[in-house]
This record gives sequence, structure tokens and C-alpha cells, in this order.
Amino acid sequence: MKISFSDTACPNCTGLRAEVDALKHLVLEMRQQMDGLQHKLSQTQSELAKTQTALVKTQTDLARARKNSSNSSKPPSSDIVKAKQPSSAGRRKKRKIGGQPGHSKHERLFSLSDADRQHTYKLATCPECASAHLEVWPGAEKTTYQYEFVDQPILLHAHQRPAYWCLDCHKIHHAPLPVEVRKGGLVGPELTALIGYLKGNGHLSYATLQALLDDGLRCSLSGGMLVKVVQKVSQALARPYEEMVQALPQQKTLNIDETSHPENGKLLWNWVFRTPDFTCFTIEHSRGAKVLEDRLGIECEATLGSDYYSSYRAFMKKAPVTVQFCLAHLIREARFIAQSSTKVIANYGQRVLDGLKALFKLIHQREKIPPDTFRRRLQRQRDTFLRQVRRTHAGGQAAVLAKRFRTHGKEYFTFITQPDIDPTNNVAERAIRFCVIDRLITRGTRGLRGRQWCERIWTIRATCAQKGQRLFHFIREAVQAQFAGTTAPSLIALD
Repeated sequence: MKISFSDTACPNCTGLRAEVDALKHLVLEMRQQMDGLQHKLSQTQSELAKTQTALVKTQTDLARARKNSSNSSKPPSSDIVKAKQPSSAGRRKKRKIGGQPGHSKHERLFSLSDADRQHTYKLATCPECASAHLEVWPGAEKTTYQYEFVDQPILLHAHQRPAYWCLDCHKIHHAPLPVEVRKGGLVGPELTALIGYLKGNGHLSYATLQALLDDGLRCSLSGGMLVKVVQKVSQALARPYEEMVQALPQQKTLNIDETSHPENGKLLWNWVFRTPDFTCFTIEHSRGAKVLEDRLGIECEATLGSDYYSSYRAFMKKAPVTVQFCLAHLIREARFIAQSSTKVIANYGQRVLDGLKALFKLIHQREKIPPDTFRRRLQRQRDTFLRQVRRTHAGGQAAVLAKRFRTHGKEYFTFITQPDIDPTNNVAERAIRFCVIDRLITRGTRGLRGRQWCERIWTIRATCAQKGQRLFHFIREAVQAQFAGTTAPSLIALD
């Protein structure tokens, strides 16, 4: 049955129609309002998404800005650009400058036989009563020793060879020069060794070295001559250097690190191989595992100490090596994660730090515990630590670190079963620090000869320091052997 409203309808029907029209109008207004609200909601959600993206970026930038040498692999030298932190009453007191408690005093012991010149000062009268009745009292002398720079430390030698006329062959002849004079040329072996030492160990540019020789030592040499002299030192160090390069694959333990090396606008890589007996540097075009394959060989069975860089993990798959990943790097990474603004991520980082702290607390008690008991307790502590950190509900860097523990967790604790390897890679990082400083000062090399010079002098310098050998004396012996045509000294054979 169809119901219609007509003009002749009853008053009640007319009122009902008005109410329906009013309801339709109200529904239409509500729909318009809902459409407007829906549009505003879409705008708000879009703005919220942009805000969240910006917040994540800000948090990432803030976290990156907070990175320093204590929570990342950044060098300590990068900390000096950070603003000084305000002092706090609860902060540990900074130690004073100078010698620390327990530091042994360095004393120089001389005798009169060590002195090149002796000076005696006499009294004519008593300094108190002016009496002239004085006699020397043997055994109560006071001697003060003083180093001094002589007026002309470098001597110019004239090697003269008279001309001889042969009455039989009717020719002029000269006596031959000594081989070391002929090979040295304008600069003798002692000064050649000194120039090489200053250039390689003092971070000096050729201009600074030239000024030092000219102004301070009264020896005028051109820049080109200095380059030739340094190359002679490089050639003298070639054999000792190659001996160490060839010995690398036979080493049982190696700590390895790498850093960038600039050369004419190109990025090369400076690798350091630190063994218990010597330290070897090599500058390569790559940072990849191919360098390890070429230098160590895929038959290498050494125990390697390194950071967690991918090249070392790739080399692990090809060579039967044992790896000790650096715990110092791990602590810095965990410290950075513990400083996250996301609570669940920060909690995971703190859990890792607490586990490592308990582990090192046990390590510091090594001397008080029998070796077998210590090893068993350390293994239990390791297993407990790995069970606690292999899983996490947090995302981001916490999830990445947890996955690393699942994959290579035990490689952080190789030192437990192999006490001859250090749990950190600090020895390699300390060795390469000199090269980083040199790179900042000299801005790298310009070609193959400069690269070879850096490899050789850095290797000899680090190995001499490692063995307690005097660097200048070794360079001098190598140069003398090079000029005399004899065998260069070796650092491999030294005890």
C-alpha cells in the first residue's frame, strides 16, 4: 500500500512530513560534517606520518651526533671538537697533569768517561769568609751534565783524488772512490739516515725538512735532493720489509686493522698486520677480503684479532682461521645502543653492558683462581651471557646486534680457549694510530715510490718500537749496508 501526502491530507500528516524533511536536512548536514571530519582526519594522519618520519630522522641525527670514541669506533682525536661537558659533583675527578702515582722516575746516569768535553770551575777564595787558604777535597765533587748542540754538527767532506799521468798508456787516471762515498753522493750515510729518520718518524714535509737542514744544521740541500735521499733510505729498508711480508702467512696469531689512505685524490687503504714479533704495513687499493687472501693465503690457519668488518667475516669462509672479534668495539656499540631514546632498545644495550661487565669482573680475578677453574667459570659466564643477548623484542640496532650474537657470538670469546690472543684489537689500533696522524699532516702520498716509502718506514718504525730497538740506529745500519753493498740488517732474526 502506497502512502502519499497530498494537500488535502490531515493536519497530523502534514506535521509528520515536516518532521521527515527536517530529519533529512539534519542527516544531510551530519553527512557533510562527517565528510569534513574525515578530510581533517586524513590531513592529520598525513601530518602525523610526516612528524613521525621527522622524529625518527631527528633521533637518528641526534644519536649520530652523540657518537664519540667511548660508544663507537671513532678515534679519540674526534672528541676534541665536542663541546666541553659541564662539571658535575658526581663525576669522577680528573687526574692531574704530569707523572702519576706509581710511575717510575726516569733518571739519567752518566760518568765522566761519557762526557765529550769537561769543564772545571775553581774557587780562588772562600765564598763565605774570603779566605785564600783552600785545598781540594777529593771525592766530594759535584758534577752537572748538559747536552749541547755544537756549532757545526754537519761536516762537509772533500774526497780529493789527484790526477796521475801514465807514461805508458798516455792517459790520466784517478784513484777510485770508496764504494760508500760513490753511492752516497752529496749526502753521506750518517746524514742520509738522519734525513730518513726525520722524514719518516717526524711527520715532516720536504719543505720543513729543507728549512731545518738549512737554518739549523747549515746544510743546504734542494727539495729534489731530499727526495732522492729519502728514496735511498727506502731502498735500504726494502729487504727487511720484504722479510716481514713473506713471514706473515706463517704467523700463528695476527691482529689486523685498516684505515683510509689518500693518494692524489684517490682513496686507498692502509692495512696493519700485528704479530707478537713484528708489525707490517701495506697500502692496498681495496678494503676487501682479497687483500687478506693475497697477503695471508687461503691456507692460513692463524688466529686473527679484528673488528667485525665484513672483510674478515668473508675471509673466515675461505681460510681455516680462528677469529677473535674485538670486545672493545662491542662494548662501544653496546654503550651507544644503551643511550637510545627508545626504552626497549636502551634496555637491551644495558643488558649487554651488564653481561660484559660481569664477564670482565671475572677476568680481573684471573690471578686469584686456579687456571682450570678459571677457564670453566669463564666458559659458563660466556654461555650465560650469550643466552641473555641472542634474543630481543627490540628492533633497530638492538635486533642487528642480537642477530650477530646468534651468528658469531662465540667468536668474541676465542681468548678463553686460546690465551695467547688478546680479547681486544687494541694492539693493531695503537700501531695504526701513527699512520692516521701522518695522513692528517702530510695528506697522503702521490705515487708508488711514496707508497713504498710509507709501507717500509712505518713497518720498521713500529717493529723497532715493538722490539725495543733504536729506530735511528737500525736505519743507519741499513743505509750503511746499502752503500757498502752488504746484506741489510734483519728485524726478524732479532730476539
